[in-house]
Amino acid sequence: MKRLIIVSGTMGVGKTSTCAELYKMAPRTVWLDGDWCWLMNPWDMCEENRRMVMSNIIWMLSSYLRNTTFDNVVFSWVLHRREIIEELLSGLAGLEYSLSAFVLTCSPEALESRMVADGRSRQQVEDSLGRMRLYSDTGWTLLDTEGIDSRAAAASIARMSGMCVEGGGEA
Repeated sequence: MKRLIIVSGTMGVGKTSTCAELYKMAPRTVWLDGDWCWLMNPWDMCEENRRMVMSNIIWMLSSYLRNTTFDNVVFSWVLHRREIIEELLSGLAGLEYSLSAFVLTCSPEALESRMVADGRSRQQVEDSLGRMRLYSDTGWTLLDTEGIDSRAAAASIARMSGMCVEGGGEA
């Protein structure tokens, strides 16, 4: 059965770097980063754009899940509100796949350090720190990324999701 692997977490926690490693670990794997659907200038989170972005994400994930050339679909996005998660998953209703969902975590100090090193603004750091608490009720697997690099985090996700990695076998 096709595998949908969702990697969420607050901004700056390491979703993109982890998924950049994860999707390369197994053949027949595709990766969609929800942030790519928001690349617009100027950035405008109005209701029309929110609906468009969600529609585009659901369409792309549905297309990947229906495509016979992929076994694993990796999706990364902030997903900080329950209603966003519910809207996303309801948009995929009727498709056959197994879901493995993860929330990347770290300490507030580690998050701030990473974001400052990435050149994020003080406002972005504060916003991200404020959202950390929103992930506790997802029911998804928590993966503490503190003290491990993105490759190790990706290997953990591959193993826990049952992904068959290059060279045969599960991670």
